[in-house]
Amino acid sequence: MYSVISGIRYSFTDWDGMAPDYHMIGFKNYISLLKNPNFWGSLKTTAIYSIMLVTGVILLSLVLALSLNSLKKFKTFTKSIFFIPAMIGGITIALIWDQLFFRVVPLLGQALGIEWLSASVLMSGKTALPAVVFVHIWQAVALPTIIFIAGLQQIPDEQYESGKIDGASVFQRFRFITLPYLIPTLTVNLILIIKQGFTSFDFPFALTGGGPVRSTEVIGILIYNDAFKNMRFSVANAEACLLFLVVAAFSLIQLKITSKGGADS
Repeated sequence: MYSVISGIRYSFTDWDGMAPDYHMIGFKNYISLLKNPNFWGSLKTTAIYSIMLVTGVILLSLVLALSLNSLKKFKTFTKSIFFIPAMIGGITIALIWDQLFFRVVPLLGQALGIEWLSASVLMSGKTALPAVVFVHIWQAVALPTIIFIAGLQQIPDEQYESGKIDGASVFQRFRFITLPYLIPTLTVNLILIIKQGFTSFDFPFALTGGGPVRSTEVIGILIYNDAFKNMRFSVANAEACLLFLVVAAFSLIQLKITSKGGADS
């Protein structure tokens, strides 16, 4: 709590992070942020990053959950395999994929005759962000999958049996039975992943450092650069405070949904 309060206080100063003295300057840092195209650019990149992350994780985790839940044998073993990436640190995973993108993927691209894969996708402004998000999805998909499986196990088997008797197809059973039951679980997963997207730092930082040409500079990297490279510590704190408000809003929504679900149960 002290660090949060200190960060808020420093956001209203001109402190560079090194000088022993600083001055209170009111809302000047916040006003300068609203006029800074780099801030809006990083905010846009963060939003795109989050949308791609949410879409990829939700779709993949839902497919995995449906597949794993239908297994008759080796269900626990298969679940544990998919959970391995979640137990590895983000920086470690990023370093592994960095080598794959530079050494393995270009060889595959050249062998298959795919031009845009013939060089590292991290070197192009068009492919760097999707590549970083891909790595994040690979690491983040495990927990939402487990949450979806827990939701699927709450659906009464009688519902599916009734659907089969009524002649409902597989898609119809998913549309009218599975999906409605999964709405609370889906909502929780959505908010969790959105928060991950907006607070993402380790994957973009380790894989690209925000480049090339700021194409992967999410808000977390902008805060880091302003604080430790540009020595604009007070500005970085203002950026962090704005990010904190966004994450806090999603956290309150998540808390409200989960508490409502607990009351309903």
